[in-house]
Amino acid sequence: MPYIALATLVVDDYDKALAFYTRALGFELIEDTERGDGSRWVVVRPRAVSGDPDGSGGSANSVGLLLARAKDDAERASIGVQTGGRVGFFLHTEDFARDHARMRAAGVRFLEEPRHEPYGSVAVFEDLYGNRWDLIQPA
Repeated sequence: MPYIALATLVVDDYDKALAFYTRALGFELIEDTERGDGSRWVVVRPRAVSGDPDGSGGSANSVGLLLARAKDDAERASIGVQTGGRVGFFLHTEDFARDHARMRAAGVRFLEEPRHEPYGSVAVFEDLYGNRWDLIQPA
């Protein structure tokens, strides 16, 4: 069955983006390959969670992020607003309190206090570019 394997996130600098996603969000680096033209193929993905059926990280169908450095003015203008200012990424967790505290300690900027909804515990945060994410522990 087909599935989405990667989603592109336009960034301004590979190493700055890698530091944020691997250190502050705790993602793992899957690939960082020079492409010969000054660009790199950089993929990160949430780390494996308990019950991960294949050790691939997150789940069998965990989507990775391709961190693509902007190459022109139009791409640079899209950094941080790739989803029109809406929450565009949803980071699921098995332990909301643990991950919320770890991310705050790592400098992640949350835009609201955690809230408990019928669908789970959630709080909106921004990545280093201003893209909005939900940290969510499903009910």
